[in-house]
Amino acid sequence: MKKRVILLSLAAMMTATFTVTSCSSDDDFGVTTAQKGALTLSFSGDDISSYKTLDVELKEVNTGAIIKQTIENKNIHTFEVPYGSYKITVNGVIISNSDEIGVGASAQTDISKLITTLEIPLILKKFHQDFIIEEVFFTGVKTVDGKNYNSSRYFKLTNSTKKVLYADKLILGQSEFLTTDDKNPTPYNKDLSFPVKAVMVLPGTGNEYPVQPGDFIVIADNAINHKENTSTAFDLHNANFEFPSVNPALGQVDNPSVPNARIIYTQMNFNMFFLHDRGFESYVIARFPAGENESTFLTNFKYNYTYQNSAGGVTSKSTYSIPNSWIIDGVNNSISTKFVHVLTSASIDGGWTSVGTIDKDPTRYGKSVRRKVTGQMDNGKDLYMDTNNSSKDFTKDSEPSLKDGIVH
Repeated sequence: MKKRVILLSLAAMMTATFTVTSCSSDDDFGVTTAQKGALTLSFSGDDISSYKTLDVELKEVNTGAIIKQTIENKNIHTFEVPYGSYKITVNGVIISNSDEIGVGASAQTDISKLITTLEIPLILKKFHQDFIIEEVFFTGVKTVDGKNYNSSRYFKLTNSTKKVLYADKLILGQSEFLTTDDKNPTPYNKDLSFPVKAVMVLPGTGNEYPVQPGDFIVIADNAINHKENTSTAFDLHNANFEFPSVNPALGQVDNPSVPNARIIYTQMNFNMFFLHDRGFESYVIARFPAGENESTFLTNFKYNYTYQNSAGGVTSKSTYSIPNSWIIDGVNNSISTKFVHVLTSASIDGGWTSVGTIDKDPTRYGKSVRRKVTGQMDNGKDLYMDTNNSSKDFTKDSEPSLKDGIVH
């Protein structure tokens, strides 16, 4: 069957609060018990002949409690859930015109009355014949004497198509928000765009940097042999591109033999594009459509928003946002004990991957997130899983593929 993926867009319902006091016996009279409500999810869409499987996860944002259920061969299901505020994610498969179509969604709703119903329309999810994010190494390493080594991080992007692709002017965006915190910004619609706190663009005029089918490029923070500084780091001297910072504290030296990515926007000093070493953020790769470039992006794609801060006041902030129509791939990162929400539309990535399980996990250093291999291409290169669901597509706590250097 031909495979496609569909995005589920969920409409949230807000309801009124209700509690119950048990009076079933003299022993428990006056004891307040947790009230539960019935949440009914229904699914619909054009040209759907059957609903094969839908994996639904409900996470209560205050307690972290998770309810998981796989729905098979039907388009409606009722959950009995305690009152609370829930983040909802959905991934699954339906059949349309004999095609097997994956589905994904994310939404939030409050359960505060006995019966709540959500109707879920299905929207086509996007795939592109372009680069995918194969690996991100964001944790860094510890030196042999146990100190943090704040360099040797990298992105590895792979051509998973059967044609030659060009890396010229690829965009790499770093999320404005964290997967571990929901500020409830206004306005905000991740189904339209991806807010960013840093953006880099690869050099080139259009056909200067060809990448053969199955091959990859490495974008390193500093393209040097880091093993010369500590044996626990990696040799990245032959990376395809680098984005070194001028921050003297990092001690990064520009490698004149490796082209520099251009940091066109960052909120940090010293022109830094610095990866979160616990992986609480998301990344996307994108391309400028016809008529757009660095200048028009910085002119026309400002993102101004507000949120309520911890003191109860309102904070206003201005940054940028990459339209979803430009994005060709993305990956969300988090950890199980802190995860709150994904930062991409489910049309881009409906799941998340991780290194470590707890905040400041001491075991995270020297590990990466890597896309799973599902087979080989006709030329013998690895073929990677790509369902736009990083929970399934990536292997957590992976051994970095470049630990022994960059070998194509």
